[in-house]
Amino acid sequence: MDPEQVVAFRLARHGLATRSASTLAQAAACPASDFSRGSALLALAARTDAVTREGYDRAVDAGELWVGPSLRAAIHAQDPADAARFGPALVAADDDELAEQLGTGARRDLARVGIPAGAALAEVTDATRQALARGRALTKDELHEELRARVRDELLPWCKGCASHHVSPMIWRYAGVQAGVRYDARRRMRLGPRDRRKPPPAAGAARAFLRWYGPATVKGLAAWAGMAQAQARRVWETLGDDLAEVRVDGASGWLLREDEPELQSPPQSRGVRLLPPRDPYLQHPDRSAVTMDAAVRKRLFRPVGGPGAVLQDGRLAGLWRVRARGRRAELEVEALGQVDREDLEAEAARVAALRGAEEAEVRWT
Repeated sequence: MDPEQVVAFRLARHGLATRSASTLAQAAACPASDFSRGSALLALAARTDAVTREGYDRAVDAGELWVGPSLRAAIHAQDPADAARFGPALVAADDDELAEQLGTGARRDLARVGIPAGAALAEVTDATRQALARGRALTKDELHEELRARVRDELLPWCKGCASHHVSPMIWRYAGVQAGVRYDARRRMRLGPRDRRKPPPAAGAARAFLRWYGPATVKGLAAWAGMAQAQARRVWETLGDDLAEVRVDGASGWLLREDEPELQSPPQSRGVRLLPPRDPYLQHPDRSAVTMDAAVRKRLFRPVGGPGAVLQDGRLAGLWRVRARGRRAELEVEALGQVDREDLEAEAARVAALRGAEEAEVRWT
């Protein structure tokens, strides 16, 4: 399989070949990270023309767009209909697998006090629901204060950075996933509509992963979904004969069999897109799929404070950053290849407007 076809397939599946999404929920079909507040808004703007800063905030407040802890318990914007599929459905039921999912820090804290991961998560989830009951909206600090009054002391380790006792970060974040926490436009936590049904099978999220990132592997699924390898393997195996093996540059990956025709003849992307850091398209576990240049990958995928990606006709053509300069948004663009400057300046103007600036200034480096 030609790698160019794979790239074109993934771009189309991420809504980046054309801005065809007609609603914000459609544009957020693949959950968009809002780790840095405002990133999800820019990610959606790369996929639809039906977005303004005011409209985005209204949709978030109304619950028409779900912003809250989701994949890997990180904050994402997504279609509200998928809140369970990319949230509770992926939380491990097995104590050991859940402990792995919660990460090293939480695992160490729980081992120190001898509390199983499942029991700890259930207690903090229940406390979170109580704290946010009756329509309450709380900031992070206010929620921590409520949790301090509602969970046992053993679940409140000392945090040197905060200079206080609070629930381990990944435990309270995953409790937010389990409780159905969403954020409003002011970044306050609320309870979303309570769905008392059993979460859907995790296979639904695995299918979605393959639709967006295929051909892929079970290791990639585990990384994207934040699952333990054993859990990811079990989920993967449920897909059975629905999977088709595809070889790309000598390496094996798997795709949903029903997607093979589109992989053979994907639509081509045209124009410039300014993708924010952590854009869904950039979350492919195999970062070489974005660029083969190891030095560029190291700069693009910095853990904190990384740049965004400039796509020209679907190919990585530059890196960009934006800074507020009074009423202007200053975009610094480093070209890595040929970029249509007129198209990029039009995109820069959209980014500026979404950030609340009156105009954009592009500086090329």
